[in-house]
Amino acid sequence: MRPDRLKALCLAQNAAVEEFPFGPEYSGFKVEGKLFAITDLQATPLTVSLKCDPDEAVRLRAEHPAIVPGYHLNKRHWNTVTVGELPARMVRELIEDSYDLVVAGLTKAQRLRLDRP
Repeated sequence: MRPDRLKALCLAQNAAVEEFPFGPEYSGFKVEGKLFAITDLQATPLTVSLKCDPDEAVRLRAEHPAIVPGYHLNKRHWNTVTVGELPARMVRELIEDSYDLVVAGLTKAQRLRLDRP
């Protein structure tokens, strides 16, 4: 997967925005001000850090060498994924799962804003 595709997948999530909270080289993808993905789109290999259910995070790490505990993040809740070593469909699903976890943690008012066209 190329960096532009990874960025497009992140921005395809409802109300997702790209910001640079950790400096100009790190894209942070947020919904309602909460991060669901962090990546350096210029890095080789291309990686993305994504939120994950803690039990699922452990299972994914055990099954896929390309998924490791989140780099410089809470390793219980974040995984870092080497994008090119996994099928594109799986990367998309991991992005969607990360987004869904963040949305589930938003207030009711924030979630209602997301439902508006």
